[in-house]
Amino acid sequence: MENRIIDQQLDLLRDKILLLGGATEAAVHRAMQSLVERDSDLAQKVLDDDKVIDQMELEIDQLSIEILALQQPAAHDLRFVISVAKITPILERIADHSSSIAAAALVLNTEPPIKNYVDFPIMAQTAAEMLRAALDAFTSEDAQASREIIKRDKEIDASYKRVFNELLEMMIENPSATTSAAHLLFVAKHLERIGDYVKDICELNVYLIEAAFIKHSKQA
Repeated sequence: MENRIIDQQLDLLRDKILLLGGATEAAVHRAMQSLVERDSDLAQKVLDDDKVIDQMELEIDQLSIEILALQQPAAHDLRFVISVAKITPILERIADHSSSIAAAALVLNTEPPIKNYVDFPIMAQTAAEMLRAALDAFTSEDAQASREIIKRDKEIDASYKRVFNELLEMMIENPSATTSAAHLLFVAKHLERIGDYVKDICELNVYLIEAAFIKHSKQA
């Protein structure tokens, strides 16, 4: 009976974090869409929905604590709960970065566009694909897939460097565009950080599966 209870709670915990992951991924997509399509209503929706994501985080935290305190899981189950407890705030931070992008969109959408956004949706698409794949790897407990996802962060880093240099050059050549370019620099940095957070999720996936810590390790 006790095993059945903990299994049910672990299944519920898994369902909740996957729902949070889906909501976070949607926030990334919508935030970038609100910027590229200059859709301020959509940007506001991203900001409004952040409260829902915060509530989901609290529910997962509470359930994780209940499982640890009342069920005292061991071995793999313990690593699962710990991984969820660590992944949850990472997802919430990704959602926060999405909200920051949406807030920047609200400002930029009132100004004349200063450049095309080719690299930004590429960065956002890569980050969202990495996030979805990381959550799939978490569900299927695929350590090798997690390691491959980590390598894709280099794509986002390369795009970030390109965007940074382009915007910096623009600010030098056209001082009147400095304010808008600065907002776009922050957007690029938010996307770069999202990629870093997905790497953190993948590192926790490996810990869950192999009980091995690969963070800060040269051999992922």
